[in-house]
Amino acid sequence: MKLASVILDIPTQALDAPYTYAVPEDGGEGDAPIEVGCAVLVPFGGRRAVGFVIELAQDDECDWLDGIDPAKLKGIVRAVSRPYFDEEGAACARWLSERYIAPLSSCVRLFTPPGGVPRMVRSREGRWRLEEPAVGEVDDRWVVPGPALAAFEPRGNAVKQASIAEALRAGELRVAELAAEFGAVSDAVRALERKGVVRVERRRRLRGVPGGGRGRFEGGGGFSPSPKPPLTAGQAAALAAIDAARERAAGEVVVVDGVTGSGKTEVYLQAIEGALSAGRTACVLVPEISLTPQTVGRFRGRFGDTVAVMHSRMSQGERFDQWDFIRSGQARVVVGARSALFTPLANVGLIVIDEEHEGSYKQDSAPRYHARDVAVWMARRAGAAVVLGSATPSIETLHACAKDAAWHRVELPERANGRPLPEVRVVDMAKEFSGGSRSMFSGALSRALAEELSAGRKAVLLLNQRGFAKFLLCRECGFVPECPSCSTSLTFHERGNLLVCHHCGHRVPAPPTCPECGSPYLKKFGAGTQRVEADLRVLLDAMPSVGPDVPIVRMDADTTSAKGAHQRLLETFAEADAAVLLGTQMIAKGLDFEDVTLVGVINADTMLKLPDYRAAERTFALVEQVAGRAGRAALPGRVLVQTYEAAAAPIRAAAAHDRALFLRDELPKRRLLGYPPYVRMANVLLWGTDEPAVRAAALELQRDLERAVRDFGGDGWSVLPAVPCALAKLRGTYRWHVVAKCPSDADLSRALLPLFRRRKPDKLVNVAVDVDPDDLL
Repeated sequence: MKLASVILDIPTQALDAPYTYAVPEDGGEGDAPIEVGCAVLVPFGGRRAVGFVIELAQDDECDWLDGIDPAKLKGIVRAVSRPYFDEEGAACARWLSERYIAPLSSCVRLFTPPGGVPRMVRSREGRWRLEEPAVGEVDDRWVVPGPALAAFEPRGNAVKQASIAEALRAGELRVAELAAEFGAVSDAVRALERKGVVRVERRRRLRGVPGGGRGRFEGGGGFSPSPKPPLTAGQAAALAAIDAARERAAGEVVVVDGVTGSGKTEVYLQAIEGALSAGRTACVLVPEISLTPQTVGRFRGRFGDTVAVMHSRMSQGERFDQWDFIRSGQARVVVGARSALFTPLANVGLIVIDEEHEGSYKQDSAPRYHARDVAVWMARRAGAAVVLGSATPSIETLHACAKDAAWHRVELPERANGRPLPEVRVVDMAKEFSGGSRSMFSGALSRALAEELSAGRKAVLLLNQRGFAKFLLCRECGFVPECPSCSTSLTFHERGNLLVCHHCGHRVPAPPTCPECGSPYLKKFGAGTQRVEADLRVLLDAMPSVGPDVPIVRMDADTTSAKGAHQRLLETFAEADAAVLLGTQMIAKGLDFEDVTLVGVINADTMLKLPDYRAAERTFALVEQVAGRAGRAALPGRVLVQTYEAAAAPIRAAAAHDRALFLRDELPKRRLLGYPPYVRMANVLLWGTDEPAVRAAALELQRDLERAVRDFGGDGWSVLPAVPCALAKLRGTYRWHVVAKCPSDADLSRALLPLFRRRKPDKLVNVAVDVDPDDLL
């Protein structure tokens, strides 16, 4: 008897073990075969459920039965999909579940197509039924010339047939295109088809691809790749290191530590070309905010229609089509955000993670994986190489290069075009304030804007937050309007005169007077992108050499929320002669405009004030990255960093392009306080609407963790006291956390996994484990 190990598609720790079912000898009710990776319909309790097959074996070969009599097992009803993943995908899902202490169903879901999985839904009457996938393939009907087209002469009154035949002489057309031009064409097309004048074909269409991606699944021809520029000595050395690591096929990691503009992308492109020439495929991960048309265009320019793209700004249907394109085997290169790792790309030889220091590579919901660590695990299994690229590699990555023989670091200390890095000047805003200035733009930045814009050049201004002003404060009683559901102040937005919570979306009109004391003296503190845009417009309009015609392109979470908005804003900035690009972190990396000669950082120390052990590292990386947007071509660049913390090590180090200065200040603090890379951590989060219940559960869990750590670990293992999170209330729920630590070479997950596997769910309190957290907020 053949048996199947099935993960139920029910994301809860209470059902976090595979269930065993018998595979019917006739294959079950449906026609699809039951294979590893497919979704199946199975009996579960008094109803049916959808699950995913992760293993198949004969009953006498099963090592997971644990004494169960195979004759008493329930049988799978039928398969309801083709396989989404193979045995290697199933192994990765299990590893993710154990490493990140996450429900198996959530881990398996990573490998399924967006919106393309059947699910069980409950009707109002309480009955369960199978609901088909929300999205699927789209087939178009194409009209193509038939053998009789050349000699076809329509009757005099067959006007529509004549029009269709004439249109087809210029090339193939979709039925929908003919209908848009000539109205209802079905009868005319059928008549022409009977005469052999045309043929009607059904072809797969890819949503979101110009022309529907016709030919993508059948293979295309006639593509000419973009020219390869000559490599610098540093680029050639980096490429050689990557090729050598790939050829050794041992899962090694190459860190390309290159300054902004050093040509890291060209190194990636030629390394991918080497992998493709060796018959392998490649996966390229890019931070979501850096997945610009510029980025995608460079890969498609080199590899054409063999490139698949996956990111969250695509519709669900578009992502399904790209996922299916990858599964077809026609895609050789996948470019996308962190989830692109789990697409069904076969025979991977190279995984590239660009801007590897970015926090967006850490998933913030179960399974809370880090793409870098998953990529390294996958590469070791597949005999592939991993490339991590950044101008500001994370401290953990630099530490691994120093300690692990399988990690290699290559430096690109100079820009590919030979241009120097821009001069960075730190402007002490405290001195500006004491000198009588109340403007958010220092005198130096105002003068620099006037000089560059009047000369027809462009500027980039970074503000690391959004909103019109950070908060309102009553100058009489000190009242600050707060969100009723989150422990945070409301952000003022000028457009609409609103107070908005950027965590839960709560919004109310801004009061004209203080709700507490009735005072009219409500002051706006802080500066968001709307406020900066308004003040910048006033500043530029007052400059005789600039005036009101210079556009200000604002990019933040508000202006880029619509589909395609990100691309349209960048195109507007690129097309202008002189312009200012004002934005949040999304403009700090990945942008390459030759005529940007000035970069200004409005307030560089925003993140330094966060209660986050990575605050200094994030500040250093952000300033260093945004400085690299200036002077990337023939024109020289300059950078002005405004700060109230001019003496802070991250600011001084970034201004001097001196990472060693930053590390000399930061690493001793990390070692003394017990933070990565010197320890590994798990942040156990608890939340619920009943504050006493959350507190009691946190204290109880602290005691359980202390016992687990004491039984498993030794020196260097510890559990910190349970405390409220920095954001203690969010969306109406109270939040506490407990942090466990162990030595950097210990297996923290192995110590904690048994505790959370046997822990019973609490109706009042939710619990989640974040292994290797990116922050403790």
